Amino acid sequence: MARRYDSRTTIFSPEGRLYQVEYAMEAISHAGAAIGILTNDGIVLAAEKKVHSKLLETKFSKSEKMYKIDNHVACAVAGITADANIIINYARLSTQRYFFQYQENQPVEQLVQQVCDQKQGYTQYGGLRPFGVSFLYAGFDHHHKFQLYSSDPSGNYSGWKAHAIGANKQTAQSILKQDYDDELSVEEALLLAVKVLSKTMDSTTLSAEKLEISTLTLNNDSGKPKFHILTTNEVNELISSSPDIDHDDD
Repeated sequence: MARRYDSRTTIFSPEGRLYQVEYAMEAISHAGAAIGILTNDGIVLAAEKKVHSKLLETKFSKSEKMYKIDNHVACAVAGITADANIIINYARLSTQRYFFQYQENQPVEQLVQQVCDQKQGYTQYGGLRPFGVSFLYAGFDHHHKFQLYSSDPSGNYSGWKAHAIGANKQTAQSILKQDYDDELSVEEALLLAVKVLSKTMDSTTLSAEKLEISTLTLNNDSGKPKFHILTTNEVNELISSSPDIDHDDD
């Protein structure tokens, strides 16, 4: 039955389904996993890198999974990176327009809603296809402090304390449900992120070449948000300090 109704994003099936949107979500389920963990003093984003090679020049190549949108907002992606670039550029432009007009950072949820409105439009008009990418947004503003949101190709978004997108997200979600605590620190959230990825990634061993991890915290001196992508050495130190990973093979 699906073949009669999946040629257009604007055609509903008799069951009320939009198959092209569902196909976009299915594409994301095969992408590298990404997780976000919200704490009182910051947010941790962690993701599995699918492209890792000794021949890859990391000095000049951009991040595969983590992107800074503005000084107070960053995101992790799962899905088609080329699609993600379009959305990220749109989000960056939105935050700069807001700052130019009001001389203050754009509220995080307002930004997420604007981006999701754009994504929703691609499911409603003919000749377009949905963006094949999901996002985890980590942000800080003075209205609601630290916030973590997720969005999908349909244009829906929701706020979370901890969430996973991409491959094996159900397994990751179940681990997060068991181990998440409202009083987690950023350091504890980093260890939890490594634990979740170690259980959900297809590879048997974890290494800095296969992971991207970042944090959004407040600068101790200025009190302003600070986004930091962990270096290779920092990721290796984090993996070696994790009590949930077997290091016998090292």
